Amino acid sequence: MRAVLFVVCALIAGGLGFAGWRYARGDLPFFSLSATGGAAGLANRTIAPGDLASAREAVEAQLRDVPEYETFFSRLHETFPADYAQVIDTFADQLANGGAGPAADAYLSEAYRVLRQSRGIVASKAGPEALGRVFETQAAVLKALGEVDPHLCVDFLYGGATQSYYDFSTNHRSLVADMVLAGLDAIVEGQAKKIERPRPSDADFQALEQALAAKGLSQAEIDALIDGKTPNPPIEDARMCALGQIDFDVLKSLPEDQRLRIYGLAVELMARS
Repeated sequence: MRAVLFVVCALIAGGLGFAGWRYARGDLPFFSLSATGGAAGLANRTIAPGDLASAREAVEAQLRDVPEYETFFSRLHETFPADYAQVIDTFADQLANGGAGPAADAYLSEAYRVLRQSRGIVASKAGPEALGRVFETQAAVLKALGEVDPHLCVDFLYGGATQSYYDFSTNHRSLVADMVLAGLDAIVEGQAKKIERPRPSDADFQALEQALAAKGLSQAEIDALIDGKTPNPPIEDARMCALGQIDFDVLKSLPEDQRLRIYGLAVELMARS
């Protein structure tokens, strides 16, 4: 079987999920609230060393101060309290040990990463509407990124995260919140419905290739989307960003049974990665 829908898989792993991993690993810095327009609370509050209880209160107070993210965190707390606690404790521990408070976007990033790794596989068992919503919201973020900066759009396609992406997230919180809520909703529904789908067949991938070719894509461009191959010369950023958007549009146009098999496998693979 081909390297399944490289761009689609990268998108699910990418964006907030991948960036959360980079925060946890220390590749991206933690930002003070004053630098990111964050809540009154962490930036002006002194936490005694080792005072985890106060640190947790400070973290949760900051989350309440970002209305775009409040629904996600409330639902996460209600449906998966252990995952919620893990995220809060991660940042509370850092804060209680002298670290700076990160931007609220970092909390969302880490929460999405934890959720995807611990429970993301069951999203593949959600109903058609919930599963489709995962990809619709990813496509919406991709489109907005392309309008802001094609290079940033390509970074997102390939699962990268930079400070520029966090600037984008801060300025597009409603859009980003829709994306992570769609993922959470699919997990909740998949856990309840447990819809089993077969793996996509070679015929499914052939149908996708044919649909992409019908949109005027070259074979090199199709290989870049499905297999992650880098052509020589490389595809320019603006074109690659446009190809990612075409890929999502074409997937959405496939017959439902084919589309859902591909969606389900993409979600499953990225939950396991």
